[in-house]
Amino acid sequence: QVQLVESGGGLVQPGGSLRLSCVVSGSSFELNFMGWYRQAPGKQRELVATITAMSDTRYVDSVAGRFTVSRDNAKETMYLQMSSLKLEDTAIYYCTTKDVMTSQDYWGQGTQVTVSS
Repeated sequence: QVQLVESGGGLVQPGGSLRLSCVVSGSSFELNFMGWYRQAPGKQRELVATITAMSDTRYVDSVAGRFTVSRDNAKETMYLQMSSLKLEDTAIYYCTTKDVMTSQDYWGQGTQVTVSS
C-alpha cells in the first residue's frame, strides 16, 4: 500500500523559512513523478512545484525563486524548502506521487503552513 506522510509545517513569521518533508512508502519512489500542492482557505488546490525522476523541477510563478523542491531517493523522501515566506503562502501543503507502475496518483494527508506576524 502506497503511503505519503508530510511533516515540517508550522507557524512562521513573514520572511521566514520552513522545510517540508514527504516520506513515501510502498512505491517505486526513485521512478515516480512527484509534486507539492497547496490549498488556502476558500481557494482551490493549486500546484506549487514538481520534480521528475530525473530531478527536473518546475514551479508556479508565485513561488519561483523562493521555494526549492528536491528529492532523496535513498530516503524515499521529497522536500520543499520554503524561504522568504509571505502571508499568502499560508495553506495546507500536500505531497503527491504518480506511481510509475500503475499510473495511479496518491496523496498525503497534508501539513499546515501558517505565515503570520
